[in-house]
Amino acid sequence: MHESMQKTKHRLRLIYDLLDPLYPREKTALAYNTPFQLLVSTILSARCADKQVNMTTKDLFQKYKTPKDYVSAPIAQLEKDIRPTGFYKNKAKALKGCCQGLIEHYGGEIPATMEELIKLPGVGRKTANCVLGAAFDIPGVVVDTHVKRLSLRLGLTHNQNPDKIEKDLEKLLPKERWRRFSDLLIYHGRAVCKARKPDHEHCVIAPYCPSNSI
Repeated sequence: MHESMQKTKHRLRLIYDLLDPLYPREKTALAYNTPFQLLVSTILSARCADKQVNMTTKDLFQKYKTPKDYVSAPIAQLEKDIRPTGFYKNKAKALKGCCQGLIEHYGGEIPATMEELIKLPGVGRKTANCVLGAAFDIPGVVVDTHVKRLSLRLGLTHNQNPDKIEKDLEKLLPKERWRRFSDLLIYHGRAVCKARKPDHEHCVIAPYCPSNSI
């Protein structure tokens, strides 16, 4: 039996209030100085720890300063420069496509809307929401693997598709909490509610988690 939307919203408020004091309030753990650098870092962060991305971009941002630099670089060289972040062939292709799109459609500038960002090759809603939230203070729900896993375990969605999960969470939360709640689930997913086995014994929100009673 599904709980009502009102009950889910109430339960979610309790979950939010318990998690909020526990985790850092930084907008992103990725190191960047410009929206363009943030976009590059976010693309590189797919299936890679933020710490490793930051180590890689420290030199990368000295070498590649504009979209044109990425487009004109030999693909083999770019692959070599981003190799430590993993999946470097796909990521190099995504960076080149994204930068080509930035030059052709937006004069090399980072657009500040979801609609414009997701038109760029290699940029999906998750990446766009990361950039919009951290660089432009535009609210959005970022659905990565942690957010997806915890949203399902907490009974906040029954969808597997990240775009549908994003919409489900938007309906349950006030707009000003969208980005923060994404961050809270990411931190909590890394620390406590891990993929293989949730640690209910040390989880402050266990009393409000349907998976705790299974």
